[in-house]
Amino acid sequence: MMQIDLAGKVALVTGGGRGIGRAIAVSLAEAGAHIVLNYRSNASAAEETLAMIAAAGGTATAVQADVSQAADVERLFKTVQDNSGRLDVLVNNAGITRDTLLLRMKEEDFDAVIDTNLRGLYLCTKAALRSMSRQRSGRIINITSVVGITGNAGQANYAAAKAGIIGFTKSTAREMASRNIMVNAVAPGFVETELTDVLNEDARNAILNSIPLGRLGQPLDIAGIVCFLASDAASYITGQTFVVDGGMVM
Repeated sequence: MMQIDLAGKVALVTGGGRGIGRAIAVSLAEAGAHIVLNYRSNASAAEETLAMIAAAGGTATAVQADVSQAADVERLFKTVQDNSGRLDVLVNNAGITRDTLLLRMKEEDFDAVIDTNLRGLYLCTKAALRSMSRQRSGRIINITSVVGITGNAGQANYAAAKAGIIGFTKSTAREMASRNIMVNAVAPGFVETELTDVLNEDARNAILNSIPLGRLGQPLDIAGIVCFLASDAASYITGQTFVVDGGMVM
């Protein structure tokens, strides 16, 4: 098996307190990176993730910040720079949902999802590029969704934000290639997290029937491709969107 070595690297994972973000943070730490774990409100979940990283022999610090707020993002990246002096990997994972049919969707439901899922990614990427440009190296990995490719009823706001991430990824990859900064996206399908725990049995079975591999994804399925994209093994890959969905949308 290919060994991924991120020793000496500093990786910031937004929304890293639980679910997919937690799995990514722990996996990057196991590969040797020092983790800066960003969370918005759930301090206890962030502490649990820090404990998991420590138990795995890794190092991490947690920083509270709302990525949709420019002042918070400024403070977050200043903290990273002051504490570590560099940033090698940014994983833009923070995201929220406000699902409802478009005719019922309030403006604030639309704005909240765009602000966190797309504007937050823009703010974090712009802040990260300052230090990465100076270093002339870096990896940015944006977590989008298969919904950004296929659309989904009741998720016009979420699908719009996630589709926006794919276009943003390609544009940023083109702009930053000359600085040796690779920018890629990962599009998970249905993954076992708190978001899918609320599905009733009929909904879960309908989803399973649409997945050729016959199971929901695990957070580690997403973490694996993120670690690969953060590593030297992916040094000739940029501007791509990797769909990790058990074959659902092929």
